[in-house]
Amino acid sequence: MTMRAFETKEISHNDSFAVTFLYRSLLGRLLLKLLIKTTVSKIFGFTMERSISRIFIRSFIKRNNINMNEYEDVRYASFNEFFTRLIKKNLRSFSDDEGELTAPCDGKLTAYPITANSTFRIKGSVYDVDGLLQDRALADEFKNGVCLIFRLTPDDYHRFSFIDDGEILYQKRIKGVLHTVRPISQQKYNVYAQNSREYTVMQMANFGKVIQVEVGALFVGRITNHMMKGAFGRGDEKGVFEFGGSTVVMLFRENTVMVDDAIFEHTQQNKETIVRMGYRIGQRKTQRGEYRQ
Repeated sequence: MTMRAFETKEISHNDSFAVTFLYRSLLGRLLLKLLIKTTVSKIFGFTMERSISRIFIRSFIKRNNINMNEYEDVRYASFNEFFTRLIKKNLRSFSDDEGELTAPCDGKLTAYPITANSTFRIKGSVYDVDGLLQDRALADEFKNGVCLIFRLTPDDYHRFSFIDDGEILYQKRIKGVLHTVRPISQQKYNVYAQNSREYTVMQMANFGKVIQVEVGALFVGRITNHMMKGAFGRGDEKGVFEFGGSTVVMLFRENTVMVDDAIFEHTQQNKETIVRMGYRIGQRKTQRGEYRQ
């Protein structure tokens, strides 16, 4: 099932000088022990909310090649206000087709079947559904399903949405060490087990029971979810990430969705598929459909 030609990005293992210094030098590792503390992240976040932080905006836009014509034309009071900026409404719209499986956010997407033992590899790090959720019984419900991982980078829109009509069953927040999601960190740390994260268990109208996990990264002390309970609509904004790189993980149960073949193929080729919020990436599985393993 191939529905569109996607852009791709090779999964890179190249890191900036700063990240290399933190993870591969003795002094850097000592500094890292301080940086990954939640209190340090909070201080950094506080600084990014002050007006003086506006001095970083122009260079950040240039360095990350961000097209500001896509965003509302406002004067930002702080760097964090800029980072969580609102995009023009018509640029991240959702289709009215209830059977479409769409991306909840901007990002670089990889897709994996959830195997019988609920483990799979993400850029050199073993990913465990049980460890991610810290709930074995819940993880077991998603055996033989599919896991979608959206890696957000600084140039992406850092808000995320609900992909279907539905209702929140419950939410869980897991405190963790705030770590970078850059590839180099995965050589020494299981970042998905250590990162601060929140997940929402939802009953969706067209996809059944779905879990969406928001994973924080180094210097991201806050993952803001707007709702803790109640009903939501397709395309409603679910929440926002504060400053930093972040990740959204979506878990679907067996026989509920058909993800575009190209996305699985790209993942197997060590490529990420570039998507935007509202992009069609698959569809609801029908009784006649076949799920690609």
